[in-house]
Amino acid sequence: MEAMAAQTQYEDGYWWSKDGLRLHYRDYPGRADRPPILCIPGLTRNARDFAHVADRLAGDWRLICVDLRGRGESGYSKLPMSYGPLTYLQDLEDLLDTLGIERFVSFGTSLGGLMTMMLAAHRTGRIAGALLNDIGPVIEDTGLERIRGFVGKSGSWPSWMHAARATANTLGAAHPDYDLSRWISLSKRLNRLTAQGRIVPDYDARIAEPMRHPAEAMDLWPAFEALRGVPVQILRGEVSDILSASTAAAMIKRIPKARLAVVPRTGHPPELDEPESIAAIDALLAEVSRQA
Repeated sequence: MEAMAAQTQYEDGYWWSKDGLRLHYRDYPGRADRPPILCIPGLTRNARDFAHVADRLAGDWRLICVDLRGRGESGYSKLPMSYGPLTYLQDLEDLLDTLGIERFVSFGTSLGGLMTMMLAAHRTGRIAGALLNDIGPVIEDTGLERIRGFVGKSGSWPSWMHAARATANTLGAAHPDYDLSRWISLSKRLNRLTAQGRIVPDYDARIAEPMRHPAEAMDLWPAFEALRGVPVQILRGEVSDILSASTAAAMIKRIPKARLAVVPRTGHPPELDEPESIAAIDALLAEVSRQA
């Protein structure tokens, strides 16, 4: 067991992918009479991205926070083109089978939200509730181009101060109100310290390669509509360049019982510690509990 800053305890867990990668997750304990929460991070993020969420919820809820292949403590693939949604879906299905989880809540940030929708469509009836953090069935080209501009670019810094400044340069438009302490905190979730004392991004740079050779776009509306009938919370950053206001409105029309919360003065993605995010998460879990 390892202690987090807020003394939240978790166990490191591992599972194996079909192609032989050892993959990692953090397992925060919670009540056995509630479905666990599967936390799936964004493209360049890792299990640490949900540590502050676990600080609030662990004990009442079990949280399983994954490192997708090529991130955090999970193995790096020898085949860069395996860094894609269909392979991630298979990896997550293997995890659920390994842990014997038949019903769960899914928290998905960005790419993690896409995976939440795909999990719902792949095997219906097992998701008890879903949080889609700044993602929907339509992804704005402007945001994709911005992400392509920095994902996979090498970086190495001598201190957390330098790494924080680099993070601010990349994500500053999404968080205009962050001070240096917030940038350092976010930088520590995104990067790692090497044995040589340098700070580098905590993912395989080759995750960017499939983005340079995009496949034909999938119609994700049926996957989103697979969440119909369960509590769904959509979070949108007010100035997001990934999830537009019009797409968020269309999502509510497709699933009228879904809730939409907008995080002001925030871009892609909200970090889930904003008051609006916390209130939305708590409302979603309260609804899941009522339906259990």
